[in-house]
Amino acid sequence: MNYQVAVRALCEFTAKVGDLDLRFTPSPTAQEGMTGHAIVLARRGPGYCPELTLSGEYHGLLVRGRADGYDPDQNLLEEIKTHRGDISRIPENHRLLHWAQAKVYGWLLCAERELPEINLAVVYFNVLTQHETAFHLTVSAEELQQFFNLQCSRYIHWAEYERAHRLRRDESLLRLKFPHAEFRNGQRQLANTVYRAARDGHCLMAQATTGIGKTLGTLFPQLKAFPEQKLDRLFFVTAKTPGRRLALDALHTLRSQETAMPLRVLEHVARDKACEHPDKACHGDSCPLAKGFYDRLPDARKAALDSQWLNHQNVRKIALEHQVCPYYLSQELCRWADVVVCDYNYYFDMGGLLYGLTLLNEWRITLLVDEAHNLIDRARGMYTAELNQQRFEALRLIAPKVMKAPLERISRHWRQLELEQQVAYQVYPTAPDLFVMALQKAVSTLTDHLSEQPAGNATELLHFYLDAMLFCRLAEAFGPHSLFDISRDDSSGKSVSTLCIRNIVPAPFLAPRFEDAHSCTLFSATLSPANYYADLLGLPEKTPSIDVDSPFSAEQLQVQAVSNLSTRFAHRDYSLGPIAALIARQYAEKPGNYLAFFSSYSYLQAAVDELRQAHPHIPVWQQSRKMDESERQAFLDRFTSHSRGVGFAVLGGAFGEGIDLPGDQLIGAFIATLGLPQTNPVNEQVKLRMDAMFGSNKGYGYTYLYPGLQKVVQAAGRVIRTVQDQGVVYLIDDRFNQPAIRKLLPTWWKVDRCRLPLDPPAGLKTNIGPNDYN
Repeated sequence: MNYQVAVRALCEFTAKVGDLDLRFTPSPTAQEGMTGHAIVLARRGPGYCPELTLSGEYHGLLVRGRADGYDPDQNLLEEIKTHRGDISRIPENHRLLHWAQAKVYGWLLCAERELPEINLAVVYFNVLTQHETAFHLTVSAEELQQFFNLQCSRYIHWAEYERAHRLRRDESLLRLKFPHAEFRNGQRQLANTVYRAARDGHCLMAQATTGIGKTLGTLFPQLKAFPEQKLDRLFFVTAKTPGRRLALDALHTLRSQETAMPLRVLEHVARDKACEHPDKACHGDSCPLAKGFYDRLPDARKAALDSQWLNHQNVRKIALEHQVCPYYLSQELCRWADVVVCDYNYYFDMGGLLYGLTLLNEWRITLLVDEAHNLIDRARGMYTAELNQQRFEALRLIAPKVMKAPLERISRHWRQLELEQQVAYQVYPTAPDLFVMALQKAVSTLTDHLSEQPAGNATELLHFYLDAMLFCRLAEAFGPHSLFDISRDDSSGKSVSTLCIRNIVPAPFLAPRFEDAHSCTLFSATLSPANYYADLLGLPEKTPSIDVDSPFSAEQLQVQAVSNLSTRFAHRDYSLGPIAALIARQYAEKPGNYLAFFSSYSYLQAAVDELRQAHPHIPVWQQSRKMDESERQAFLDRFTSHSRGVGFAVLGGAFGEGIDLPGDQLIGAFIATLGLPQTNPVNEQVKLRMDAMFGSNKGYGYTYLYPGLQKVVQAAGRVIRTVQDQGVVYLIDDRFNQPAIRKLLPTWWKVDRCRLPLDPPAGLKTNIGPNDYN
């Protein structure tokens, strides 16, 4: 067989034993690690050989790597590790791993130079004190060869297992067929285009109507491209739980074509959803599933991969059978699964697990981004950092003594910023240098403190540490893609400010992640206009986009645009009666289940009150603020094939997308808003920055219009889910009849004007200008 493995990966696989230990202790940063290595190497003599490239074979397994350094005069091979704080806190299983690496390098060097024995040293360099602590061992070449052979024999069995799996997987994918007798209208077009993107190794944006079968229409061609393109992994990333479920359903359908299809599918969920003991810390002295984790991991890993279908429930079952942590077993399985279904952040976040594994293992990966219109806001959140003054001042009261001076320095600069700010919200050209320097100093001091005293620290201190580190990292990467702003709140009688590095264009952070994928398909019912998404997400130049033919006909959906009613803020009180009358009229004409969408909870509540008072016979239920999962499900459970009534929801909320209510479960929707984001100082600054970055004619569209209409189309998409469905959508606002708005609505819709029997309120404009959209 031909198989390659890095020394570090070999040793991590074969020599990692003992407990899972995730007690929070700061480790050296990558830069500190490189600097520490350079300092140690600079201290060595002139004949010292740094970064020695070594390789060797065992029964066709090629092991290669770069040893830190070798001193020929002393016949001494060194493995250098950087650390912080007390060296005694380096866990024993980490030390064993470091020695394993030293021994493997020792044998490779003995074999290359025909040495009968060698002196080995593991050198620990403290990045705080710059002190070296070395542990020495003299070993014969024969002993090292035996150790090397043992590690390789353990790994080669696994490598053969993996190679056989990959051969079976690719043979199976060559046989894979579309699981239905025929494609839906537009689904074949989608599948063909996605396959070509995977084959040719480029990105693609695909806008396809809700209900077309996008998930199956993208997964099938991506998997078919695996054998020819020699792809390693497929990551299906999504914003919400329903997207994960749809992907798993589609993959289950594909896998059902043959018994025990050799395709490993992993659903990787968040740590808080997978943790069995949320009241315990992640180390062997606290959690029983962390105790001896690495000793039991090989059997758990093998059992999981033999199972191949690794949804959350199956991973949990296997983990508990082997008494290991389900979340960290799942994290390990990310290294070996063919398809990983998970949240966006595991690939796109600054410390995304899957992106890190892709780079480390040099994988050829393909990426499917589900409901990609959500990625803009999600990515903005990933690369935004806030510091709240009230929480900071509370922290100062409980901070350890060593932090008093650094935190006082931050507070002093913060107060100076407050004195200089004359308005409640203000944007600055960049994060103030003196404040950032004070924050960096505090992070450094706190890092040292946590290294020396990892236990007994308040949760608030750890939260501040993580927030401050992110703030400093984003300050270093600050550019036109972000704003630095300060918001002041005087409502409590005491001024409290929040400092924010606010990302508004994620493109510079996301672009490398698209470039490092072999191919990527972003798909959604709302990816129009394409340049908006390409600009903000950082897609490669000339990324093609397609608008997939709809499987639905205009006859299935009556779309009525009300031409003589305004839902602008100034007219909302007046609009309540006509909207209630419209809902009641439609309900009388065709009783059934409807959704009514509004721009805010207050507008929604006023509309509910109006309908109940004027038409009490109509059953009504409504979305409330901060509904938990069971409350959201109860809301959806009201929609059955035999029920009747109107559910009221906020546009852009939990019920505006990602829910499936086919047939008579939902027969219509009323959308009483354009969904435009609120006009406020933040959004106005975003608009100005968009004008500056992308052209003066784009700021309004990029900030307000496109995000708003995206929510409208998503909400309307709840009504028609299959080719048999029939329904009606009312677009309630006179602006829906403007040509600029109509262009952003789905091309398969046939939109008719309708007028309500009412008199316009005094002052209602009939000629709407560019500043009258809210």
